[in-house]
Amino acid sequence: MQINSVTDMRFLPTATRYPIEFAFLALLIVFLPAFEAPKNIFWATYVITWIVNRVRDKDFGGKWKTWDTLIILWIASGYIVAAFAGLKHEEWLGAHDILRYGSIFWLVMRGRYDDAQLRWLLGAIILSTLLTLGMGFWQFYVSHTKNSLQLHSVGHVNHSAIYLAMVFGAALCWLLAAWRTASLALRVLLIAALGLITLALFIAESRAAAGMALLLVLGVGFIWLPKSKTPLLVMTVAAITLIGGSLFFNARLIEKTRGAIKSNVTYAERPEIWNVAVEAWRQYPIFGVGMDNFGEIGKHLQSWVATHERPNYPKRYVAQAHGHSLYFNTLAERGAFGLSILLAVLAYWAYCLVRRWPSKTDDDMCWLLWGGAFSAWFITVGVGTFNTTLHHEHAILAVLLLGFWLSHESRHILKA
Repeated sequence: MQINSVTDMRFLPTATRYPIEFAFLALLIVFLPAFEAPKNIFWATYVITWIVNRVRDKDFGGKWKTWDTLIILWIASGYIVAAFAGLKHEEWLGAHDILRYGSIFWLVMRGRYDDAQLRWLLGAIILSTLLTLGMGFWQFYVSHTKNSLQLHSVGHVNHSAIYLAMVFGAALCWLLAAWRTASLALRVLLIAALGLITLALFIAESRAAAGMALLLVLGVGFIWLPKSKTPLLVMTVAAITLIGGSLFFNARLIEKTRGAIKSNVTYAERPEIWNVAVEAWRQYPIFGVGMDNFGEIGKHLQSWVATHERPNYPKRYVAQAHGHSLYFNTLAERGAFGLSILLAVLAYWAYCLVRRWPSKTDDDMCWLLWGGAFSAWFITVGVGTFNTTLHHEHAILAVLLLGFWLSHESRHILKA
């Protein structure tokens, strides 16, 4: 039984392929932003059941593709870096992070899940985010067990904001794709989700995530022009209204930005942190210091700077646990080798999106899934300039959104 409408959320048909495998993937998504242990358990059970199912049916998702090669290189790069890492601490554990989200990406991409399953998985992403966000509001405002608004398992406010921005993009694309055929209840639910996530992004005070989410709104509006001019007009007005209201009411995010400008710390010590990354790269240019070893650089920084006969001005360097940039963090931890693999993945991701840019004749499901993959890329690349994206939970979310779209594309190419 095939359901083509992006708005049909009836119970999955009894003929669903691989129901146990699908259930484990759905449970992984449900617990992804909320709890650590269940998330890891359902990742392992999903991988095991996927392999068992495909070995039994002798169907591994079609021919070998460029993405397969990139995923293999991506996963292997973490362990190659660990073997040659300049510092010894948690480099092997760090490499497991790529294994986890790389394996999820690979299996989802080759899973050939039908549109009904993909809709339910997207729904699980949005619903689990809202429920966990509710927990975050409670912990921040009521129980005061957190000093910032966070998604429980995602953690730090900047990482939670990255996760929220991606979910915002996926929910926005669903609303636009389903608008003509959606029930009033679904429209209200998606609009409410977008409003709550927008509020959370401003409360979270992550300038990079909030700023890129606003740019994403305008970008999606331009992308939707072949189907309708209304979204761009509506979202432009909404963005201007939101910015104006934030300035007028001096929202927390605006207050933080103004305070940073007055204190002359507009970039929150990012340049000084990036200087640390560059020093580490100079020391270990090919394979870096090892994944998750950025926090160890501070122990060696002074001797490294002295060796290169550069004065160690205290204001020039700020050592922290990570590089506060996807690119500088990767450069320091994985060197030129690891950075080249990462850039190849991001570049091919962009190439695939441009090559399969949706047209007016494409169905709503194509627009929805393409939009989710685009949102994940846009936030990963854009916010990655000032924060460490593609890391743990928001890396898994990013590859899920990309994998859903590639799985959909694979099935439609097969039918053609």
